[in-house]
Amino acid sequence: MWISVTLHADADKAEALSDALMEAGALSVSIEDADAGTDAEKPQFGEPGHLPTSLWDHSRVIALFDGGTGTPELEAALAEASRAAGLDAVPAFSTTEVAEQNWVQLTQSQFDPIRITDRLWIVPSWHQAPDAGAINIELDPGMAFGTGSHPTTRLCLEWLCEAVTPGCSVLDYGCGSGILGIAAAKLGAGDVLGIDIDEKAVEAARDNAARNQVSLRLQHSAVPVGDTFAVVVANILTNPLCVLAPAIAARVAPGGRVALSGVLETQAGQVIEAWAPYLALEVGACLDGWIRLEGRRPAA
Repeated sequence: MWISVTLHADADKAEALSDALMEAGALSVSIEDADAGTDAEKPQFGEPGHLPTSLWDHSRVIALFDGGTGTPELEAALAEASRAAGLDAVPAFSTTEVAEQNWVQLTQSQFDPIRITDRLWIVPSWHQAPDAGAINIELDPGMAFGTGSHPTTRLCLEWLCEAVTPGCSVLDYGCGSGILGIAAAKLGAGDVLGIDIDEKAVEAARDNAARNQVSLRLQHSAVPVGDTFAVVVANILTNPLCVLAPAIAARVAPGGRVALSGVLETQAGQVIEAWAPYLALEVGACLDGWIRLEGRRPAA
């Protein structure tokens, strides 16, 4: 049994209160938008080195305490944290008991099969494939990004369904879980190379490829890539896409195609401008505030 405590705080105090609660004995602390689900909801997106300057105007700080913590001890911890965060008093708060659960089963219940197109599905291992005749990728949530549920992954998968031709070569730049490379291989690609800056992602992609009985070449991004590819896909983040524009663009073969995602609608111009010296890009599709940029290198 645990005790979940929800406190309300303004943007300038939420992070300080979160840190102070951890120092006061909380087992974990999270911060959420108190206006979530209303017209005042304020989405937050950030990248390493370019994080949002502030949190939500009205935040919920949720702290988890051991269930053995008595009321006086809990109130003392909240008072201590509030003082440390520079608050005049303990904010209004509520508590709920969190019972022991089968956390594995609870996590699994949040992931159902995902239909990308009539042709392609992403299916967690604990589910039966809804369409046995479709291309089904078996993939479970793990440490590496990419389960098919995020809009950017879906945008790239939809594009691969159209861009991959039998036997073509594919580069998945920033492969994460390997989902895009696996999809490309199952869609009929020949040579598929996945690279990532995170060695754990490379390992996860290798395991997922084996589970799906496809052959991928996988390597760390520090290893030079000298080949060019008919299809290049990069689902990373805006700033890396801009910095790596010359390196990724150079991997697109004459007549080849490229798709980029991990880009918000408001960031499209930034990426298009960064890529302009190497390849012309245009917006190919949008989903939930994210976009897919597409380009083609002229045939030699």
